[in-house]
Amino acid sequence: MELDYKAIGKRIKIARIKADLTQEKLSEAVGVSPTHLSNIETGTTRVSLTTIVSIANALKVTADDLLCDSIIKAKVQIEKDIAAILEDCDEYEIRVIRDLAAAAKESLRRDERLRKL
Repeated sequence: MELDYKAIGKRIKIARIKADLTQEKLSEAVGVSPTHLSNIETGTTRVSLTTIVSIANALKVTADDLLCDSIIKAKVQIEKDIAAILEDCDEYEIRVIRDLAAAAKESLRRDERLRKL
């Protein structure tokens, strides 16, 4: 399995912004250069496990929060992502999204036999 370094970098960037930290502050806390952190956030460099753990600790998030796009069993984080998407929706938008999700689920389950091919 190949890790999605762009997705990991994007999650790191989002978590950094939510923590109200600059790249310089986070890189200082983690012990890497700002350039290296920038390359991690854009997915142009591979990030080590040690660095991921340091980043997660500095941002006060779990490693799962940063790696969930590469982990098969990431239901909890994905549910959090969905809740965040719905957070600022009005009633109409939520109803449309619910209907889309129900239709997608129905289609996936109807065509489940195709997944096994």
